[in-house]
Parts: sequence; structure tokens; C-alpha cells
Amino acid sequence: MLSLDTIRTDVDNWVKELDLKREPRNLYTPITYSLSLGGKRLRPLMCVATCALFKDDYSPAKNAALALEMFHNFTLLHDDVMDNSMLRRGQPTVHAKWNANTAILSGDQMLIEAYKLIADVDSPAAALILDTFSQTATEVCEGQQYDMDFESQDNVTVDQYLEMIRLKTAVLLAASIKIGALIGGANVNEINALYDFGINIGLAFQLQDDYLDVYGDEKVFGKPIGGDIIENKKTFLLITALQDAPSAQKKELVQWLEKTNADRSEKIAAVTNLYNKIGVKEKTGRKIDELLNKSMRMLSAMEISAEGKRFMADFVNMLVKRDR
Repeated sequence: MLSLDTIRTDVDNWVKELDLKREPRNLYTPITYSLSLGGKRLRPLMCVATCALFKDDYSPAKNAALALEMFHNFTLLHDDVMDNSMLRRGQPTVHAKWNANTAILSGDQMLIEAYKLIADVDSPAAALILDTFSQTATEVCEGQQYDMDFESQDNVTVDQYLEMIRLKTAVLLAASIKIGALIGGANVNEINALYDFGINIGLAFQLQDDYLDVYGDEKVFGKPIGGDIIENKKTFLLITALQDAPSAQKKELVQWLEKTNADRSEKIAAVTNLYNKIGVKEKTGRKIDELLNKSMRMLSAMEISAEGKRFMADFVNMLVKRDR
């Protein structure tokens, strides 16, 4: 029987076994620190869990799982520098604990380590796995650029936002599933269906992240609530609010967006109150449910075992309906 707890334990142990005690210490110690902060290990878990749908021995997915976790953490080091984020998973970010130059260089080394790991995957599909990994890396960077572009754009649409998060977040989740399926020996139809399934999960996952940044419990979430509001970040919530607000509420919202030195707590409370009046909380929840239901229909249509479907459905519900 498939066990997420067993897979999670194996993935955590694989990460701990990584040999990063090298010189110069100031290059590798921040990498070890970043990985030690834990997190959900979502990408490696998806990779290994999908491999386990098709073969009992999922150990051949080890290097791919580690590559995906290393790549994801590389993006976090650089993202935290770009966003000037001081906390990650409730602990100081690498650039806050060391400095920005260290975070950039250690992040660069993490990308190199990720490619070394993916190149060591022992699979008949090794070439396609490497190609998938590289294409995904490119798309993640494209998504990050769109995210930065949106900072200076006034009229970002919901569709544009969904395309941005598809690139920045969803493709890496989908690629993790696809790579696991390739290592597991799935056929072309199964691989394509699982990739599309992963895209929808990834979109729902990011929207839940947006939702939690406003409506989550800070102690559980692991970072300050309301950061997106303070930064005027173009999230699904803000874009929907600007799109759907009556004129008076839209005017008030824009006024808060234009304030350059507003009190943090006051701005978060005011904007959250406007979101509540406009119905943004409910609209975001409905969109998450729509994506989740679509992914469940896709899963139901797949030609995998009933046990595998139950396992993936429980896994996905845990990911999307999370509070952190």
C-alpha cells in the first residue's frame, strides 16, 4: 500500500544525506541551512509518489527528487533577495542571515547541484527527463520575469495572472509529477494526463498561497501575514478586487495602493476589510475549488489503480486545503 508518510521519511533522509560539507564553507553552509529549514518537500514528494504509482521500488527517483528540491530552494534564495523577504519558513532568509551576495552565489551553486543530480538519474528516459527539467527551469524564470513586470503594470488581468503563476509555480509541480512518471515507466498518455493534472494542482496551490497570505494564521503560515498587501503585489485577490469593486470601494482601494508610507497594520486591516466587502475571499475559494475539482475529474479518468487514485486524491487535498 502506498504511504505518504513513508515516502516523506525517505525524502527527508535523502536530503539529510546530501554531502555538502565542502570548501569554501561560506558557499556551501548557506545551502545546507536552506535545506535544513524543511518545508513541505512538495516537489520531491510528488516525483516519488508518482513513480510509486507505476513501480513498487521508487528508489530510482531519488536523484530526480533531490534535484527538484535543490532547484526549488535555489529559486527561493533568489526570490527572497528580489523581494527583500526577511523570513522563510519562520526563520531568517539566507540573505538576512548572511548577505545578498552570499544568497545569490549559493543559489547559483544550488542550480549547478540540481543539474548534477538530474544528470545522474538512471532511467531509459534520462534524455527526456533532462529536457523536461531544463524546459521547466526556463519557464520558471519566465514566470518570475512576468511577476516582476506586473509590479509596474496597472491593468493586469486574471488571465494574465493565471498564466504567470502557471509558469512560476505550476510547471515545476507538473514537471515533478511528469519526471516521476517517466522514471516509473508510465506510457505517453499517462504522462501527458499527469502533467496536465499537475498544472491544475499547481494553480490551485498558488491561489491557496495567495489566500493564506491574507487570511492565514501567521504562527502556522511561517511568515508575516499581509506581505502581499504591503507590497501591492498583483495577486488573484488584488486583481479580482480591482476588477469587481464598485466605484467607491475601488477608489478607496487605489488610494491605499498609492500610499507610500502607510502604517503596516492599518493598511493590511483596511485592504482586508475591502476584500471582505467585495467578496474576494469567497471568489478566491471558488476558484481554488474549481481547479481542484477539475484536477479530480482528470485523475478519475486516468488508467491507474483505484488505490493510486485514492492516494493521489488524498495527497492533493492535503496540499491545496492546507493552512500553511
